[in-house]
Amino acid sequence: MRADPELLRDLIATTPGIVTWPGRGRPEAAIRAAESLTGPLPRSFRWWLAAYGEGSLRGRPIATVEPVAGLGEPGLTEDRSGGDRLWFHEDDDHERYGFALDRAADGEWPVVAHSRLTGEEQPFADSFVGFLTVWAALAGGLREGPNPAVARLWRATPGLRLPDGGTLLGPHTFRARNDAWQVQTYAPHWVLVGEDGAGAGLFMRRHGRDRSSLHRLAPGRLRGDVADDGELLGADLFAWLDGLPGSPAG
Repeated sequence: MRADPELLRDLIATTPGIVTWPGRGRPEAAIRAAESLTGPLPRSFRWWLAAYGEGSLRGRPIATVEPVAGLGEPGLTEDRSGGDRLWFHEDDDHERYGFALDRAADGEWPVVAHSRLTGEEQPFADSFVGFLTVWAALAGGLREGPNPAVARLWRATPGLRLPDGGTLLGPHTFRARNDAWQVQTYAPHWVLVGEDGAGAGLFMRRHGRDRSSLHRLAPGRLRGDVADDGELLGADLFAWLDGLPGSPAG
C-alpha cells in the first residue's frame, strides 16, 4: 500500500512534534552513496531523504545521510546500522526504531521498536511512512488507531484518497472531522473513518465484535446506530478497498 505524497506532506506539516527544515533534501547521489554501505534503502525512506533530508520527532533526530557524496562517511549518521536492523531513531523513553532488513516486501521494510531497557523488540509499522503515521497517532492520543482496522491502515499510510474523490482519514485529520460530525455526541460507539466524494460519512464501530465492516451515512442522519440508518458497504474495510476501481490499497 503506497502513501499519497500530499497526505504525507499534510501529516508532516500539521503534526506537533514533527520538525523539518526547508531546502535540506538530499540529492540522489548522496542517497546512493549511503546505499553503497547499507544496501538498498526502503522506498518511503528514500522519499523522505529526497524531500526533507533531515527531521526530528520531539527534538530527537531521525537519521540521515551526508548532504554531499564524498564528504564524510557516506552512510547513515551516528553509525546506526548493524546486522539485520538499520536503526534510524531513538526517543526519550529509550526506545529505538529501525528497519527489519530481513523482511523486505515491495520495496519497503517494516519498522520495529526495540527497548534498550528490556531488550524486547515489537513490530511497529509496515514502512517508514507508517512509522511517521503511527507516531503521529500515538502523539495525538489516538493510540495506534481507534479500532484494529484503522490501526492496520495507519501502519502503512496516513489515510487514502478514494476513486470517488473521498478520503480515508489519517491521524492528522481524524479528531477535527469526528468533532465536525459530533460523532462522540450522537454515535459514541462509532467512529468516522472517512468521507466519500458526495459528503457522506464512512463509519466503523469503535467497540464490539464487529470492528471491520464499513458503513456509509448521509449528512444529518447521525443519531445513534449507524448500522440501522446507513448503508453497509462491506464486511471488511480492506476487502472493500480491494474491490474499488483502481484500488488505492494496491
